[in-house]
Amino acid sequence: MIRESVATLPGLPRGFDIDLPGRGRIFVRDAPGPAGAPTLLLLHGWTATADLNWFTCFDALSAHFRVVACDLRGHGRGIRSSSAFTLEDCADDAAAVADVLGVPTFIPVGYSMGGAVAQLLWRRHEFRVRGAVLCATSGYFLASREERLTFLGLSGLAAASRLTPAQTRDWISDQLYLQRKLTGFEGWAAQQISSHDWRRVLEAGRAIGSFDSRPWLGAFAAPSAVVVTTADTTVSPVRQHELAATLRDAEVFEVDAEHSAVYAARERFVPRLVEACRSVHRRSTGTA
Repeated sequence: MIRESVATLPGLPRGFDIDLPGRGRIFVRDAPGPAGAPTLLLLHGWTATADLNWFTCFDALSAHFRVVACDLRGHGRGIRSSSAFTLEDCADDAAAVADVLGVPTFIPVGYSMGGAVAQLLWRRHEFRVRGAVLCATSGYFLASREERLTFLGLSGLAAASRLTPAQTRDWISDQLYLQRKLTGFEGWAAQQISSHDWRRVLEAGRAIGSFDSRPWLGAFAAPSAVVVTTADTTVSPVRQHELAATLRDAEVFEVDAEHSAVYAARERFVPRLVEACRSVHRRSTGTA
């Protein structure tokens, strides 16, 4: 069942809730694009939502593609579940969204944590993935002792999050992943963040910490693109390039920007993202 919702920021495409059989209710945006256009499935980063992560990109991408974006589990208006958060569940949720919308094949476009979900979408639903676009992400997220301690801390926070006071949650939302100081959009961004299920969001941090696709991602033979944020201090550009080197048919698109490039450097990031998506589509169809 689909329930219409009202956009909360001018220019956002149509949004609605979908009931995924046996899984739960999830919020989706759907921009139809040109007639017969292939579908991009946008997957947002940690502590973000579909709107927060992609609001700068919908118009440019939908000039060439049908664009579907959903809130991942525990984030925004994503699925609420009593089960612990897993990235695998997020991948299966995204495939189920495509089922309900009647989309047989798609190109997942993942940002940061969403890049891990996109990789798992291929692993778990290989014949539906036409290619992949991976942005500001990696095949693994932990290497140094400091990183491991950070995620161990998140594991503890996740266990206690039902007792976390509002001020602490506000502090966490200001510190983790994308800084939400969007000039002119602060109230809207705060509203988006306030809808998180923080217990699951913190569990997502733990899941990111244990993610490692290096043992299996080398088998991914479909066309791919890696959008590398070259000034990134959250996901090392070295790891982003390692991801591209792991893939069999990857093209690299560099953007001189930090991890927040999708909105903080939108004038540079968005055109490169469009190029990356068009490149994957062309190679997936064998067109010049």
